[in-house]
Amino acid sequence: MTAAIPTGKTEAKERFDAAGRRVLLVCVAGGFTTLLDQSVLNTSIPALRETLHAQPAHLQWIVAGYSLAFGLALIPGGRLGDVKGRKWFFVTGLALFTLVSLVSATATDPEVLVAARLLQGAGAGLVNSQMIGTLQDVFSGQLRARALGMYAVTGGLAFALGPPIGGAVLALVGPEDGWRLTFLLNVPFGLATVLLAVRHLPRPRPSARNADLDLVGLLLVAALTLALMLPFVQPPGLAGWLGFAAAAVLLLAALAWWQRRYARAGGHPLIHPALTRSAPYALGTAVAMAQFGSSLAAGLVLTMFLQDGLGLSPMGAALVSLPSAVAMGFASAFAWRVVQRFGRRTVTAGMTGSALVMLASGLLAHWGPAGPLPWLLALLQLLGGASVGLMGATNQAYVLRHAPAEAAGVGGAILQMAQRIAAAVSISALSGLYLRATTGGGGHRSAYAWASAVCAALAGLAVVASLLASRATSSEDPTPTEHRKAPHKDREEAAT
Repeated sequence: MTAAIPTGKTEAKERFDAAGRRVLLVCVAGGFTTLLDQSVLNTSIPALRETLHAQPAHLQWIVAGYSLAFGLALIPGGRLGDVKGRKWFFVTGLALFTLVSLVSATATDPEVLVAARLLQGAGAGLVNSQMIGTLQDVFSGQLRARALGMYAVTGGLAFALGPPIGGAVLALVGPEDGWRLTFLLNVPFGLATVLLAVRHLPRPRPSARNADLDLVGLLLVAALTLALMLPFVQPPGLAGWLGFAAAAVLLLAALAWWQRRYARAGGHPLIHPALTRSAPYALGTAVAMAQFGSSLAAGLVLTMFLQDGLGLSPMGAALVSLPSAVAMGFASAFAWRVVQRFGRRTVTAGMTGSALVMLASGLLAHWGPAGPLPWLLALLQLLGGASVGLMGATNQAYVLRHAPAEAAGVGGAILQMAQRIAAAVSISALSGLYLRATTGGGGHRSAYAWASAVCAALAGLAVVASLLASRATSSEDPTPTEHRKAPHKDREEAAT
């Protein structure tokens, strides 16, 4: 995946040993299994809606509820892994995810599927909160950057490959049974990964130097996550919006007060002080949120538009999305070379490309000719996948280098929780915008154009955050002399 930075002399390339490769395989397999689930489902939404007679509110809960539960489980799971060790939390979460996939596949009414998706999300959150912490624990230096990069690339590919896989399944067995089979696909992957985890993950050993869990902090974070995500999963009306906004502000203030009080009393707060003081960590997390939310929402709305608006079959819609997966894979494989040359500017450039592709997709759908429209959208998907492939793993590596070892699990969990909040908010808001626009008589083309414009604006915010993160990282360099002595420091740690 990567090589040493050229410095005028030959440098040795670090390699994973056999044990490290097995740990990396388990983490990559777990991430692929749990992250593929949601993107595969996107293609199945129209078929699922018809089979279960699901209402728009059900669909929002089925899609966004997974991200809601995923996000709620991340920080508690990360902290428990830091304090108690990660192996058995990983196994438990993946076993829950796999078991409940059977319930999702056999659901006969939308309420059962909503409940199953919430449990699946909780299991997936518990699994993923252990993965980044495990990679931080097991690897260091260049190997850590490469391992984290592979994990991030795997997640990106899972999201990109989901629609083609879902479309192929629906084309082979038909829509009525096809959406059920997409859930059953989780079972063999999940069982195999559980067995690999039991055998190859290192024995549980706490990475934190303290054993207090800060239960009040955990409860406050869970309540704050719900206050942020619920109004988008189930829009509550104006009074409800104001109530949720007030609750979120109060909970955020209470969390900040409690963390300071807990630290003054000699405890170890849930959110490590190094994370709250680091501008690059906060801004990089904001970039990840905007990228993740805009990409997932854009993918879901595109799938709905292709099937409902253009009348494509699930397989046809999947083929339009396939170039994104291919381009993302190639761009991710070569991103480290771009990072070596351009450093953190790679993130900004990739995010800019993604925003422009979303904007162009909406404009093309609104005014472009109907006949070649799927082909033109497929071309834009190719460009969008390449843009995300360049910046996704790179940004994650930059963010996580600011997480201290004793808070590796929580640092990674906060990053993922922020992405999941963004996913739940973006998916619910954009799918709701699209559905309301189509039912309001505006037509599918106009609805898709508006939704794409909002996604592009969100991606544009990520560009701004990336520029600010670059400045913040530069300001944290100890001295200009030290920066000149190690001009490739950031690039080595981010190269993947």
